[in-house]
Amino acid sequence: MRIHTGEKPYSCSVCEKAFSLKGNLAMHMRTHTSQKQFSCSICEKTFPAKCSFTEHMKTHKRDKSYSCSMCKKTFPKKWYLAIHMRAHTGEKPYSCSICKKEFTHSSGLKYHQRTHKVEKPYSCSVCNTCFATSSHLKRHNKRNHAGEKPHNCSVCNTRFNCSSYLKIHMRSHTGEKPYSCSICNARFNQSSNLHRHMRNHKGEKPYSCSVCNTHFSQRSHLNRHMKNHKGET
Repeated sequence: MRIHTGEKPYSCSVCEKAFSLKGNLAMHMRTHTSQKQFSCSICEKTFPAKCSFTEHMKTHKRDKSYSCSMCKKTFPKKWYLAIHMRAHTGEKPYSCSICKKEFTHSSGLKYHQRTHKVEKPYSCSVCNTCFATSSHLKRHNKRNHAGEKPHNCSVCNTRFNCSSYLKIHMRSHTGEKPYSCSICNARFNQSSNLHRHMRNHKGEKPYSCSVCNTHFSQRSHLNRHMKNHKGET
């Protein structure tokens, strides 16, 4: 009956937009919390609702004439392939202007930037990290401060608090190294390792010694160097 009466009793606490159904409000809230349940494995776009994700996937079911030379996945458009190749090269051309975090796709940056704009009234009493919802705070406490590790390695039984950590860990068993340097073809099992490696080619040295001002490409190199200054005043 709310369709006919126009009644919208469910209101967003962030932007005050109103909805007639509780489920629609829950779906809308994901746009504020960056909670993205549906992610396209082809072009990396993310969607808060299954219906929009399903419609998007239809665009990939057309003729696929562009093939990845590394994993043989095929794509209907050349730019889809170009975006996909970033998963292998580790390229992240989109950077957050606030925290400098980098992303492979513009949509990832778009969703991330919302985390800087959303009110986060729920604060962790242990580490002071803030969250937009109480459920996110509860999950954070369980996994970071209560030691909850629900994700288990089927090979060595090592447990992890996040599925993405488990996925990375499994590469130590499979030997998979999906990230490749476009200059020297060195391969890595994590994008962060490739990112650090690329500094050697680019000459980037972001870590500086506070004593003698020597610069290093990796923090571990700086830490090792600092031992030379131990005891200096």
